[in-house]
Amino acid sequence: MKWQALVDNRQRFFWVLQIAGWLGYALVNYIGSKVFEMRDIYVFVIVLNAYAGCLMTVPLRYLYRKIWNAAPWVLILVVFGASYITGTLWAVVQKFNLWEIYRHGYRPEEWFYYLQQGLDSVYIILCWSGLYFGVKYYQLLQSERQKALKANTMAHEAQLKMLRYQLNPHFLFNTLNAISTLILVEENKDANQMVARLSDFLRYTLNTDPIKKVALEQELHALQLYLEIEKVRFDERLSIDIDVSEEAKQALVPSLILQPIIENSIKYAIAHLTEGGKLEIKAQVFANELLLEVGDNGPGAEVYNGQLQNAQGVGIANTIDRLKTLYENNYSFVLSDNKPSGLKVNIRVPFEKAKK
Repeated sequence: MKWQALVDNRQRFFWVLQIAGWLGYALVNYIGSKVFEMRDIYVFVIVLNAYAGCLMTVPLRYLYRKIWNAAPWVLILVVFGASYITGTLWAVVQKFNLWEIYRHGYRPEEWFYYLQQGLDSVYIILCWSGLYFGVKYYQLLQSERQKALKANTMAHEAQLKMLRYQLNPHFLFNTLNAISTLILVEENKDANQMVARLSDFLRYTLNTDPIKKVALEQELHALQLYLEIEKVRFDERLSIDIDVSEEAKQALVPSLILQPIIENSIKYAIAHLTEGGKLEIKAQVFANELLLEVGDNGPGAEVYNGQLQNAQGVGIANTIDRLKTLYENNYSFVLSDNKPSGLKVNIRVPFEKAKK
């Protein structure tokens, strides 16, 4: 059984600590009896004393649970009072076991011996009470921590879903506009092909969990579906070059992380080129990191310090937000001028290999 599962089960955790604690008490006393060369019958007395202490402290648990939310001064008074009464009663039991079983009715004459024995028992019960409250506060702290982590995880997942689902309406709006244009110019065959490919692409996006990462190979398949839609629009004007290493294909990436970047390249670069344009998609693994690159040969844009000066649309901002949410500060997203012309996007994320 895992430690955390044991801590969460308060009933079982109490009894484990209760029994282990009193066994430890008995063991310490047994070692002491060997040091002072007590007779073997004293071991039986030790067991009886530990058993009595174990039983007599159980009611304290239920008493402390009832006053748990009381004022601090009430808690202090009850803990000290209950510990004193329980410790005194336990001392009486210990004296009875010692005198009647081990010493066969012998009674010491020194009065301070009685007081010392009683105070020792009270101190032990006070320590038991302190440990009880310490463990109880630890359990509450762990419970609150788990609740906070759960709330943070739920907020994290909700943010990821919101960012991922923003892509579909954005992309769908652009594609439907293109289909509408094709219908208006009576390019019904192309419009039909685009609707069919759009259906396949949307089916993929709906079947993919927005929280989980997917293999880059699967992501490339989704990109092919998307690019087939765009090829209906641009025909031979759109050229695509994909260079991805075999190792990189097995890397885990956020689903549809490249699609908005490629969509931006087509919308703001390729679409403005009369003779058509070229898209380059590259991926490789280096130094346990996945390096992704998307470049175009469009007119380019004004880039300063790795970011667009006049960013348009939600694609780039959405992608950066998703990367930040998933990887915190362990990622990079840099835009730069492509050579000889165009814009290039470089993404670096930790390399995580997909399970087969």
